[in-house]
Amino acid sequence: MTRPRSIHDQSYLHPVQVLVAHPRYPVLPLRDIVVFPNMIVPLFVGRDKSVAALEAAMAADKEIFLVAQLDPSEDDPDRDDLYEIGVTAVVLQLLKLPDGTVRVLVEGKRRAILTGLTQTEGYLAADVELLEGDEGEEALEAVSTEMAALMRSVVEQFENYAKLNRKLPAETAVQLGEIEDANKLADAVAANIQVKVSDKQALLIERDPAKRLEMVFAFMEGELGVLQVEKKIKSRVKRQMEKTSANITSTSS
Repeated sequence: MTRPRSIHDQSYLHPVQVLVAHPRYPVLPLRDIVVFPNMIVPLFVGRDKSVAALEAAMAADKEIFLVAQLDPSEDDPDRDDLYEIGVTAVVLQLLKLPDGTVRVLVEGKRRAILTGLTQTEGYLAADVELLEGDEGEEALEAVSTEMAALMRSVVEQFENYAKLNRKLPAETAVQLGEIEDANKLADAVAANIQVKVSDKQALLIERDPAKRLEMVFAFMEGELGVLQVEKKIKSRVKRQMEKTSANITSTSS
């Protein structure tokens, strides 16, 4: 698994502006998912500390810090078990289920660096620094034509990807095509492609929208190759089964 870069390595933050540290957030460690800004996702929570963190968030401003675990099998993660970049989020809905687990609907808001982690009142609380800004308006204007072309290419690639990946709703590609902001498009595509957690974490860390678009394009290209091979195998197996069935029927007659 790809290890996150150290918090002391500030190279991946440039030209991002690091804002004043926010008051502590309750922490919800994520086992097998990376949440991006503007992403609304349902989560099923069962660990006591995670449930307590959600209850603390609901009792305050409903804000929480979502961060992926390096090892999803770790039941009681500490600082060294978590990535350094996560997202602040708002709890939109919380439902306690009969079995004691909680179904929660959250919306990712902003990328943030995890700068400290403490145990408090039965849950983990995080000190974070919020991140804002990407390349700056002048830089974006200078490559506006190139950016538009890159965004179009990513949307077209996603359309091809969605045709082979039946798990994606048909309208997703249409919705992505309506996004005009490069940052939001890159995050929306990242949220909808099926790649490893470490790869999604790399997308979350990358703050340059152009680079992030190039990354999602490359990930989709690789997944397309796999999906196309899977489709060929399924077609070949289906033909073989039909041929075998036909031979059995003929022999029985």
